[in-house]
Amino acid sequence: MKIGVFGAGYVGLVTAVCLADLGFDLWVVEKNKAKLDKLRAGINTIYEAGLTELLNKNIELGRIQFTDEGKFVVENSEAIFLCVGTPSRPDGSADMSQIESAMKEIVEQTVQLGQYRLVVVKSTVPVGTSAWLRKIASMYARGHESLIDIASNPEFLREGAAVKDFMEPDRIVLGCSSERARELLTYIYQQFDCPKIVTDSNTAEIIKYAANSFLATKISFINMVADLCESVGGDISQVAEGMGYDKRIGKEFLRAGIGFGGSCFPKDLRAFVHVGQLHNLNFSLLEEVIKINQSRPQRVIARLKEMLWVLQGKKIAVLGLTFKPNTDDVRETPAAGLIAALKAEGAIVSATDPIGIDNFKKIYPLEAKDVHFHEKPEMALKNSHAVLLVTDWPEYNQLNWAGIRNEVELPLFLDGRNFLKNQTGLIDDFLYTAVGSKSTGGN
Repeated sequence: MKIGVFGAGYVGLVTAVCLADLGFDLWVVEKNKAKLDKLRAGINTIYEAGLTELLNKNIELGRIQFTDEGKFVVENSEAIFLCVGTPSRPDGSADMSQIESAMKEIVEQTVQLGQYRLVVVKSTVPVGTSAWLRKIASMYARGHESLIDIASNPEFLREGAAVKDFMEPDRIVLGCSSERARELLTYIYQQFDCPKIVTDSNTAEIIKYAANSFLATKISFINMVADLCESVGGDISQVAEGMGYDKRIGKEFLRAGIGFGGSCFPKDLRAFVHVGQLHNLNFSLLEEVIKINQSRPQRVIARLKEMLWVLQGKKIAVLGLTFKPNTDDVRETPAAGLIAALKAEGAIVSATDPIGIDNFKKIYPLEAKDVHFHEKPEMALKNSHAVLLVTDWPEYNQLNWAGIRNEVELPLFLDGRNFLKNQTGLIDDFLYTAVGSKSTGGN
């Protein structure tokens, strides 16, 4: 079976490469010429563990090909995955222009071919998208809409572990409108030994938004409790541990810190809230989740002021710019808000990240202005008055902190991820403070 993919971004490229590695023949549409040229040459365009090796392997095997012509994909693929972007609009709704454009192209080519095609929506989209796409198919198919099926197959990929998540999923959700669509998708995923939820498109679309919104809610909840721990004298790590042993709650996503970021949680929360508002529903719970997350930078600044009193003219070393480790993604990273807040206080910001510096400069030119960037963390830390750990990169666990202590101006350390909290002996020479803990002092 031959499969097509529209969009070679994060979701599209991972989906295409992994399906090719399962033995399918893939055609991938990418309109960006610079990205297209790299992919054709076997150059990976995103940072994701294990993806480069799989990409080159399947190019060599002839299982995956890249083009900027959508008609080739439609001609050569019975099932076509839509993996184009759905960025946030100013009102929080999802921008569906790329989805609409791709769908029109697929419908027009399908009608010319006169052959059945299944369109599988992989992008994160608002509930009702599949029904809307069926209307587009009806309008542009000119009486041939029976040639086109629409299905929803949301992705649940974590950046930094996307290949593993695709190949070893917790579950696969298939929102199908016909028996033929169900049979095709079941065939594509027959090699996966995991629960497969076959449902209607609306339900499948809600599952995606509901899952991400719930996980984001857990993060904001534990950050809210962390603030209480700081105020009254408690340990958020032990609170989370005590909660996590309850099987109804679980341990995942109960790590207090500086808030969530990335391309999924913030965008999906805003879109889900917008959907609720369209239907006159009370989604204020999720609105508060967003507010708590947005308040995290100022909370961190307040903790720094407790340590330093005055931030004006103080050099703050920021460790980490990406929203999480093992990715170069800085979209909606907490580091941007923190750096902006530090600059507003008149602090001198020195920042480092293993791979995220270039992307940060590109996406946040205003925040990056006047920031001193260093590839080597030791240089960012030199002569600093306080260390602020933003991203829990494993590299920071391997630094010679005893030696660094002699290079800093003041030995103050604020751990925004509770990353080094239990690393006995690692930073004993620093006055260490973690999110969710009232006391300040060495280990």
